[in-house]
Amino acid sequence: MAKDLFDNVPSKAGREYTAKDIEVLEGLEPVRRRPGMYIGGTDATALHHLAAEILDNSMDEAVAGHASRIEIELKPGDVLTIIDNGRGIPIDPHPKFKNKSALEVIMTTLHAGGKFDGKVYETSGGLHGVGASVVNALSEWMEVEVFRDKHGHKMRFERGNPVGKLKDTGPAARRGTATTFKPDNKIFQADIHFSPARLYRMAKSKAYLFRGVEIRWKCDPSLIEAGKIPAEDTFHFPGGLTDYLTGEIEGKATVTPRTFFGRSENNGKGTLEWALAWVPDLEPFTLSYCNTIPTPAGGTHEQGLRNALTRSLRAHGERSNNKKVGQITPEDVMASACAALSVFIRDPEFQGQTKDKLSSPDAQRLVENVVRDHFDHWLAEDPASADKLLDYVIDQAEYRLKKRQEKEVARKAATRKLRLPGKLADCTRDEAEGTEIFLVEGDSAGGSAKQARDRATQAILPLRGKILNVASAAAGKLAQNQELADLMQALGCGTGAKYNEDALRYERIIVMTDADVDGAHIASLLLTFFYREAPQLIKNGHLFLAMPPLYRITHGAKSVYARDEKHRDQLLKTEFKANAKVEVSRFKGLGEMMPSQLKETTMKPGLRTLIKVMTPDDEKKHTDTMVERLMGKKPELRFQFIQENAQFADVDV
Repeated sequence: MAKDLFDNVPSKAGREYTAKDIEVLEGLEPVRRRPGMYIGGTDATALHHLAAEILDNSMDEAVAGHASRIEIELKPGDVLTIIDNGRGIPIDPHPKFKNKSALEVIMTTLHAGGKFDGKVYETSGGLHGVGASVVNALSEWMEVEVFRDKHGHKMRFERGNPVGKLKDTGPAARRGTATTFKPDNKIFQADIHFSPARLYRMAKSKAYLFRGVEIRWKCDPSLIEAGKIPAEDTFHFPGGLTDYLTGEIEGKATVTPRTFFGRSENNGKGTLEWALAWVPDLEPFTLSYCNTIPTPAGGTHEQGLRNALTRSLRAHGERSNNKKVGQITPEDVMASACAALSVFIRDPEFQGQTKDKLSSPDAQRLVENVVRDHFDHWLAEDPASADKLLDYVIDQAEYRLKKRQEKEVARKAATRKLRLPGKLADCTRDEAEGTEIFLVEGDSAGGSAKQARDRATQAILPLRGKILNVASAAAGKLAQNQELADLMQALGCGTGAKYNEDALRYERIIVMTDADVDGAHIASLLLTFFYREAPQLIKNGHLFLAMPPLYRITHGAKSVYARDEKHRDQLLKTEFKANAKVEVSRFKGLGEMMPSQLKETTMKPGLRTLIKVMTPDDEKKHTDTMVERLMGKKPELRFQFIQENAQFADVDV
């Protein structure tokens, strides 16, 4: 019989678990308790997401045809004002809450809005009904002014709670909504502020997405670095995305003399606009949007664009009996493409509240069908340009195949050179695509990982203990460190100025350390090494952190795994009946896990969780500062950081 986990736990008077211990969070308190669930975190990106939520509401008014002008103003102290000349938020009593205005309900209630049934807004960026209320919850204060029916009204909120009732401010000749708010420094760290340049780019991009809107930008001059961005500007682009692309590729040579652009008006399925050119001298990019919401992680609409272009080009080549078209892939078609894509659809589906990736199948079908039809005509109108583009894409395909062949040869040669018995357990696949290397601590963890891996695609490299801290070590020590030399020899890509992306032997590099303090320390040392010596690995999306469990909870034949103490306590409450005799075991390290457990929880794609390591370009200075502060040569900086942040740490005593 399994021993009851709590047999040896001393009883404590008054520690019974009863109904009074069940906490019910009301109003906007859940947002303040767990902001990451709503805006993705409390960093600079999350802070700017607040601005995006309010701006998106004004853009929805413009796209619906009710607003033609939006004003954005940044003032000292991170005070941001966004004004539109739309219909204005309703201020009459809400039928469900008769003692509250609709404005108060919208600003203080999650999932309250006018975008759920599609009657008021045919398409919109805000769909969850949480945007404005989340911004309100995470602001030190917010003031909303509404101008409707030639009358003005105003209401103030502090940390999500109304301060008094809606006030009548008298007659007004204007109409629309003005929202002013200041993010709460109890939520966001004191050294995180609105970036004028980031807000400026956000405003400009919105104007490109809807040609019927004019956006006016204003910022207090004291907040702007000289020469970076103007203190005042006006954005209005009648040409839409074509105007944007023209500005981006101005002065650059293109594969075809004509830009491929177009627009498909609402046909019951959605509205679509695109602009694309092939520019060999520029870094390729695809900027995509859904209902004016940027989707930096892409999604189904981007997939539809790639499919349409590829299939059209293949069909054009087949008509001219070009036997090489069969080797063309979307990767080849987009190799030198600079593209902007915008879709407007009803009820879009995104991955997560921050809406970074579109997952609506309808969007892929819409884009693929519309773009392919237009691209077929575009190719047929100018056969000479079509042939030139096809030849260029075939050259890209042949170059890709050549590099793959060279990589396969390099992999085989590198494997022969490495000769790391007992260290590198390489995978059998020759090409880097689809492969990954796990960096683990010690031979014990390495042994379990080698048994748990997929030998075709997964390599294992055990490291001995804590590696050198490159942020505080002298250059000579780095050159002499055998552990790091073995690591980079296994990766094959080199470091610093000698970094070669094409020589990288694995698509993903996964740091897999124990789920404890020592493991976190080793992971931080590895992250510091890659950030300092091979930042391109991070920039190009190759570096990941594995998330092994710390606990295994068993009851009968059922077993679940917990990442940490909080997750363990949550699973005990949700996965098992009250008073069930469960067995909780704590993994001291990956080496103690059975290979089957390690595979099931941490290594097998589809079951595991990986954290992608990223460093946004606009936060490089902040990242450099934090790495130097936490990992550099000056211990007094670390001591200062601990003093400043000790109050936020959870410590078991």
